[in-house]
Amino acid sequence: MSELFLRHKPFLEKALDACEKRYAWTAYKESPSSKIHGKEIPAAAKKAFDEMLGKPLHMDLPGEHGRVGEEISPFTEEPLGVTYPRVDIDATFAAAREAQQRWRRLSVEDRVGVCLEMLDRLGQPAALFLNAHATVHTAGQSFIMAFAGCGANALDRGLEALAYAYKAMTDVPGEADWERRFGAAPEIHLRKRFRLVPRGTAVVVTCATFPQWNGYPAIMANLATGNPVVIKPHPKTTLPVALFVRTMREVLVENGMDPNLVTMVADKRDDPVTIELLHHPDTAIIDFTGGPKFGRWIEENCPNALVYTETAGCNSVVIESTDNFQGMCDAVAHSLCQASAQMCTSVQNIFVPRDGIDTERGHVSFDEVCDTLKGSVDNIIGNAGLAAFLCGTLVDEGIYKSIDAMTAKANSRGRIIRESGRYAHPDYAGARTATPLMLAVEASDKELYGQEHFGPISFVIACDDAEHGLARATEDVREHGAITSHVYSSDDGFLERAEDAYHSAGASLSCNLIGMPINFAAAYSDFHVTGLNPAGNACLSDLAFVANRFRIVQTRFPASTAP
Repeated sequence: MSELFLRHKPFLEKALDACEKRYAWTAYKESPSSKIHGKEIPAAAKKAFDEMLGKPLHMDLPGEHGRVGEEISPFTEEPLGVTYPRVDIDATFAAAREAQQRWRRLSVEDRVGVCLEMLDRLGQPAALFLNAHATVHTAGQSFIMAFAGCGANALDRGLEALAYAYKAMTDVPGEADWERRFGAAPEIHLRKRFRLVPRGTAVVVTCATFPQWNGYPAIMANLATGNPVVIKPHPKTTLPVALFVRTMREVLVENGMDPNLVTMVADKRDDPVTIELLHHPDTAIIDFTGGPKFGRWIEENCPNALVYTETAGCNSVVIESTDNFQGMCDAVAHSLCQASAQMCTSVQNIFVPRDGIDTERGHVSFDEVCDTLKGSVDNIIGNAGLAAFLCGTLVDEGIYKSIDAMTAKANSRGRIIRESGRYAHPDYAGARTATPLMLAVEASDKELYGQEHFGPISFVIACDDAEHGLARATEDVREHGAITSHVYSSDDGFLERAEDAYHSAGASLSCNLIGMPINFAAAYSDFHVTGLNPAGNACLSDLAFVANRFRIVQTRFPASTAP
């Protein structure tokens, strides 16, 4: 058994236990506080990041034939100037094939031990701080969000997938004895051997906003089960991916493995290579995170590979009643602001009975719900420090066009509850910011709200009653998908009906969440994406996410002659 596996085994065992019992646990530091890390490590990481800017990032990838890089910081609106290897795709796949030959024959413990070492290296404070700076100036998140969400929390998701992969593989014995008598003939005694055979090279396509969140689980699931990985980062967020790829390759080399088990193919937005990667004859597995339109195209047009997708949908809130009106509005407003609603868990559609709702303060009208939600958002945006921490910036300036287009439509249909505008970032005067646009519409205005609007655009939808809102919300789940769904009600009967309705539509549900970030999905506890609606066909994480990445072959011998 490998030394690395033994060294990190306690973390793996704890992750397995957490997955089994579904409690709160993290293996990595979530806070960048100087009280935890001191001042030297954060300062060194900032210096290391600054020294990367304007220079080529050397990675020694196979088939390199030039450089590529076009990232612009959404905080400074200035190019990072970092370039990455432009590689030959056939050479990349050939190198992956060669690297797999030894890797696939290692023991489960050997492979998992190397993967655990990768996660441990990426979870060291110096790596977490450097990753956070790279994520801030590409994905546009606040530093604390980048440190936790794209650092510790993403690593936990990676460890979670690794734990499930280990569980799936160790469920299969290496060999077995088998005895049976057929009729009056002498008893047959066979010796059986079982081998886990990986499917082949996996292509992992990461998204622009949270590349580590789905990247780490997919990479761990593939590597642990014996499959090499070719990573395709989004051109807007190549740097954080390149940093973790470089670290993973270093760990492989240090442990006598071929680094080309993990490679990266960078490209430009006007010269994409994703489809070429997906349709390459060596591609056996595809992990995709991104927009629903392209995700659906991959599901329908890549029969050559086993496909795992996580995209997005129309995440909803149905409000029937509440016994904490202000707390509810604050919770929903937090989701409208967090990461400028660029999370796959961000709330978009808020269904409210047009005659209002019952609350602990009495009956509240539809307009009062709209006004209080607006006030909760305004309270966040009015605090410059809180707005910067929670909202961050826009990863794509094209979101401004979406906001303008929806504002124009609202002038003829519905009404504007809250106009979007820029907030003044306290540290970056030119930051690409946008505050939530909130629109009041009718349930019949489905052409406005019945699709995902990426970015800070939300709708408060007037419905006949809560049952009508529930029916519309779950209809959207079936048609467009949903990753998070919320219901607020003080009526146990309605909560039970809502649970049945959302579950029948293939969506998970949260009820009456107050006092916490309702976007949050906890590794080891929350099953993220169900695979039962159009928002994705894979779950982070369950056994289905890992078990089909390898298959089982066997050999049978008469026990007396078995070698």
